[in-house]
Amino acid sequence: MKKLAIITSHPIQYNAPWYRDVAAQPGIDLKVFYLWDFGVKQTIDPGFGHALTWDIPLLDGYAHEFVPNVSSTPGTMHFMGMQNPDLSRRVRAFDPAAVLMMTYNYASTHRFLWSWRSSPLLFRGDSHRLVPRVGAKEWVRRGALTLLMRRFAAFLYVGQANRRYFLHHGVPASRLFFAPHSVDNARFAGQREATLLAATAWRRELGLADDDTVILSAGKFEPKKNLAVLIRAFMQADLPRASLLLVGSGPQEQELRALAASHPKIRFAPFQNQLQMPRTYAAGDLFVLPSQGASETWGLAVNEAMCLSRPIIVSADVGCGEDLVRPRENGLIFPTGDVAALARCLTEALADRDRLRAWGEKSFEIVARYSYTQTTAGLVRALASLDGARTHEAA
Repeated sequence: MKKLAIITSHPIQYNAPWYRDVAAQPGIDLKVFYLWDFGVKQTIDPGFGHALTWDIPLLDGYAHEFVPNVSSTPGTMHFMGMQNPDLSRRVRAFDPAAVLMMTYNYASTHRFLWSWRSSPLLFRGDSHRLVPRVGAKEWVRRGALTLLMRRFAAFLYVGQANRRYFLHHGVPASRLFFAPHSVDNARFAGQREATLLAATAWRRELGLADDDTVILSAGKFEPKKNLAVLIRAFMQADLPRASLLLVGSGPQEQELRALAASHPKIRFAPFQNQLQMPRTYAAGDLFVLPSQGASETWGLAVNEAMCLSRPIIVSADVGCGEDLVRPRENGLIFPTGDVAALARCLTEALADRDRLRAWGEKSFEIVARYSYTQTTAGLVRALASLDGARTHEAA
């Protein structure tokens, strides 16, 4: 039985089911070390702008431990938000054969990364360079990251843009293992008939016409999501049998509502917790993620929408685009921030309803290969590579 420690910031709705899958693997004894308790008790989420507790189990089915965080302002928004002086001692007490780090951007993880010598380190991240950085600061940053990457024996990459990111920072291809970004496909795709019935009822509650094609975007109303571009593109496209539904909350909500106020077919719906998200995606006929900037490292909402057989439009900055969106097979990709180009994409997508449904069916087929099964298989291959490296060194 191989002991594996995972170090991560806090319980995340996307990762908890994956940890359960890993814990169920024969030969792996897993323990997850959390640096913050956000998500399991009611806490203000600065992105959504209100107190939040996820309504699905985040801690069931795998061993875990919360390492005390002594930061005066705990959180993921700044380097000092994770200060866990007891981290190394607690991980060492578990005596893992390997440690998988899901982040390194905080005070505690930096201390751990540079001091840990007891077992090999692995890293799983999702950064990309779809938005290139230039200048002296980027040159220094690249050098620092290249040096940091040498501390890891193996890397789990989530998609092609992320793979290129690691290669850019000097990681040998032999140390890269595909462990795709995935969601709980079974939960989103299950009970499809009941989900569709609930979605139809909800659409009517929101005042959406039964015969309208509904364009949907769901998430935080924050600058990186670039929802103003979607609103303007929808207005410019002037689609007579379509509505736009924006689901969520956040700091830009009033600004977005003001922008959309003059259009009778733009609707807003409040934040929906996890149990309501399958219904949310089913309420749309086309899912759009128009994000701008490097911080949309993947876009897991796209996976979720695809589990409901929804066609997809994303901007060129969205990390998952290359992996999940196949132009004119299950959706379209538009140049980031280009209102006219997005308007054209909306017009093209909605021109043929039968084709749009076919795109959705293709989405479901594609996302089936982005599941926890594939993610765990990548982790297992990475762990096996460590055994191979040790055998080679011994020889």
